[in-house]
Amino acid sequence: MPKNTNPSKVKGKIKVTKDGPYTVSGGIPLSRQTIGINDQGYSTEWLEGEAYPQRETYSLCRCGRSKNKPFCDGTHVKAKFVGTETTSREPYLERAKTIHGPAINLTDVPGLCAAARFCDRAGGIWKLTRHSDDLTSKRTAIQEAKRCPSGRLVVWNKKEKPIEPKFEQSIVVVEDPQEEMKGPIWVRGGVPVESADGSTYEIRNRVALCRCGKSLNKPFCDGSHCK
Repeated sequence: MPKNTNPSKVKGKIKVTKDGPYTVSGGIPLSRQTIGINDQGYSTEWLEGEAYPQRETYSLCRCGRSKNKPFCDGTHVKAKFVGTETTSREPYLERAKTIHGPAINLTDVPGLCAAARFCDRAGGIWKLTRHSDDLTSKRTAIQEAKRCPSGRLVVWNKKEKPIEPKFEQSIVVVEDPQEEMKGPIWVRGGVPVESADGSTYEIRNRVALCRCGKSLNKPFCDGSHCK
């Protein structure tokens, strides 16, 4: 399959600092969104929240202990936060399992799961993919994949083209009231994420960065905030 990227024109970037915050440069817009649920308790939509004042540069908390969330207030120093980056450097498609359906395919890297749960509705995206000859199943699978903040799940058409949401470069602070948790930092539109060692991770249309400090897949979220 081809590369899974749909980046907008690169303007800004995120730098992972050693045992410290994410430093954001390039004036990337920052806002808050909440996971919305239906009457059955399934995640179904993103609810727009406040947009933070535009800044050219800012630092986002990575240890989960700042009293000025989502911004860093230096608490990581007192807490002796260890933010060692442990994620695999393998490209997404080299790690992904592919589920083939009659109308669409699905790629899945479970280790990137940010526990937003959009994939659970209507029997789950894996079942929907396998039954995608049914138009409703196909549409629901595509919708669920496109709402996955981490890009763990990507739907592909039979021409091997990813069906991706279109994003400008932006960063979203996720709130998850159902789990009574603060979710990850949702990075959208092909924003480069640079490691503390100076290398750049694979640039993707959407990724989720850990902001609780507990992920075993740093700097990316692995759903540990819900555990």
